[in-house]
Amino acid sequence: MANAGDEDPKRSCAIAPAAAKPDLTGIGATVAPTIFASLLSRLFNWSRSGVGPRLLAAVLLFSSVVTLTLTALQLYLDYDREVGLIETRLDEIGRSTTGSLGESLWNLDQNQLKLQLDGILRLPDIRAAEVREIADRPNPIRLAVGEPSTRSVVTRDFPLNTTIQGNAREIGVLHVEATLSDIYRNLLNRALVILASQAAKTFLVSLFIIYMVHLLVTRHLVAIAEFVSKYSLTRPPPPLRLDRRRPYDADELDKVIEAFNAMCANLQRAYGELREANANLERDLAIRRRAEADAWASEERFRDYAETASDWFWETGPDHRFTYISDRLTSFGMDPKARIGTRRTDSALDRDAEPEKWRAHLATLDRHEPFRKFEYRGRDITGRMHHFSVNGKPVFDADGRFMGYRGSATDLTAQHETEERLRQSQKMDAIGQLTGGVAHDFNNVLTVITGTIEIIREGLADKPELAAIAQLIDDAAARGAEITSQLLTFARRQPLEPREIDVNALVVETAKLLKPILGEHIEIETHLADDAWSAMADPSQLSSAIVNLAVNARDAMPGGGRLTLETANRELEGTGGDGDGVRGAFVMVAVSDTGHGIPADIRERVFEPFFTTKGVGRGTGLGLSMVYGFAKQTGGMVAIESEEGRGTAVRLFLPRSKGEAPARLAPVQPLAKTRGHETILVVEDDPLVQGYVIAQLGSLGYRTLVAGDGASALALVDQGAKFDLLFTDIIMPGGMNGRELADAVRLRRPGVKVLYTSGYTDDAIVHEGHLDPGVALLGKPYRKSELSQKIREVLAGEPPA
Repeated sequence: MANAGDEDPKRSCAIAPAAAKPDLTGIGATVAPTIFASLLSRLFNWSRSGVGPRLLAAVLLFSSVVTLTLTALQLYLDYDREVGLIETRLDEIGRSTTGSLGESLWNLDQNQLKLQLDGILRLPDIRAAEVREIADRPNPIRLAVGEPSTRSVVTRDFPLNTTIQGNAREIGVLHVEATLSDIYRNLLNRALVILASQAAKTFLVSLFIIYMVHLLVTRHLVAIAEFVSKYSLTRPPPPLRLDRRRPYDADELDKVIEAFNAMCANLQRAYGELREANANLERDLAIRRRAEADAWASEERFRDYAETASDWFWETGPDHRFTYISDRLTSFGMDPKARIGTRRTDSALDRDAEPEKWRAHLATLDRHEPFRKFEYRGRDITGRMHHFSVNGKPVFDADGRFMGYRGSATDLTAQHETEERLRQSQKMDAIGQLTGGVAHDFNNVLTVITGTIEIIREGLADKPELAAIAQLIDDAAARGAEITSQLLTFARRQPLEPREIDVNALVVETAKLLKPILGEHIEIETHLADDAWSAMADPSQLSSAIVNLAVNARDAMPGGGRLTLETANRELEGTGGDGDGVRGAFVMVAVSDTGHGIPADIRERVFEPFFTTKGVGRGTGLGLSMVYGFAKQTGGMVAIESEEGRGTAVRLFLPRSKGEAPARLAPVQPLAKTRGHETILVVEDDPLVQGYVIAQLGSLGYRTLVAGDGASALALVDQGAKFDLLFTDIIMPGGMNGRELADAVRLRRPGVKVLYTSGYTDDAIVHEGHLDPGVALLGKPYRKSELSQKIREVLAGEPPA
């Protein structure tokens, strides 16, 4: 029998889900829709008509909630008590009947079992009882009375035991069901009675409250509203009195009436004063109109005077936002209406760049102090940057309250642009002086390197490995000489030999040289003016400038593109692209590409030496600088136009020549190392260069006299030294340059031949960028063949090439 008899009878209690001590949800769900739904809807609709109905609705709603809550609590307590009685009755059944039922079941006496079960069924609230035998034989006893149910019942199972040889043994189970239907019915009836009585009481109390509120408050509020709606200042009614018995002490309504009557009296006095003020105003109106006319005329006069003193005027409010800007602002490319409502800081471009200046200015504004000549930058509607200077004075009313600022503004853009051009010119001149000095010393070194490497290379002709190294050194020296030449060109210290040239022919010849330099991925086009004038320029320098521009264009088109060479005649009227304001007739040579263009923020720096956007090792930054210096030294100018993603165009403007027959360019012939036997006075202050020159002249068959400066050279002349040629450096220490030395020697020995040499020319033999007439110059660095050729030309009396 599975030890079922060991279980506690209390734990065998089984309660149906619908009867397991529920709250009164079922009752509420049944009662609420039928009783309160329509009532609540009507109450809410009626409550919108006035204070009384809303008060009644609120009282009813609150009372209903309280009544429902208390009723639910009472019903729950009653339900719990009734269920507790049933459970006590079931426990009593278990204690009183299980012994006799167990004995009858052991004896298999079904009649006795039936009588005992009928007795249990007659007990209050018992609905069914059943005895089930626990046995291992066919057809065990199962006897039931009553009508079992699955809803609203409380069930309990009790074990039926017998004692065999002193041991208790479970032989069956007594199952008893008690119904809760009568409890639910009684609770429902009780709830209906409670709700009905509470509803009646609540409604009566609410009506009484509404009546009292109407009697004491709302009817008087209606009287006050009617009095206010009919009140007239022109025909004021008597003071307001309420139709009620006055209380012993003034209540809230009395205080409201007193305050309202006092307000009406104040309104009457104010109305009288207003009528008197209107009368006075009418008398003063004519005087005021005449004063306004005079003030308008005075303001117009002042505005006319002031507009001639400053560019425009402005006013701001206490928050420093513009409330007025004169219409003259449109003359400077700005819209006055667009600036109204903004602050000065909203359009300033330099607020982040100069925070200290702006913090000081804003602090001045916060202290309401006047200010003068505060300068800042902004843009007009086209995007052009302007420089402004503003003056301001704080404005206060009669009570000393800060009203804002009034002031004037002046556009200083033209002045700043002029100053910037001057600073740029001074910077470029300073850089030119520096680079020229560096080039002078570097050319002295390169003169020794290029000369000695020729000697070494000749001595290593039978040693190819060392000869190749010597060739590398020679190539490096040539590259250094090229860089110094570019530096001198930028510094405008490269002596030019301008001549009348056919620009079209030079562009065509240069274009042929560009094809192998630029590569197959660059297409070269030429647009040459048929009537192009001849230009006055150094052809070799112009060709170098075009090559430099073409190489820059190639680097801007890594994926390929088109290079255009163009010539045209131009008459300039003083508005050059670089702002120098050149005038006259010029031949334009333009180099254009379809590359990536130059960003706007670096466009003004492209002509500075050593400035480059290329990677390390890919450029010296001297190409455009050389073009700039060449154009300036030639007497022309250079202009650049570029747009990112669209390409760049650089235009060279060269002075038109006055002649009609431009010189044809003769092909350059290789120089021969000619020898001689004459005596040459060498004047050179650099010991390395001096030793190199003496050695080279000696190898060419010349005899040499040597001096380290001008004074030593004159001493030799005064001592009667014989020589056929003075070969002198131009830049020398001791207070005497090469030109002054030559002039002093010619005074002592008229007709002496002079050959100058220098790595950097000053104004001694070069004026306006050109060599003086009849001057022979051998620029450093130079090779042995160039030295011998130039000496033979000067000794033979040939004009300088």
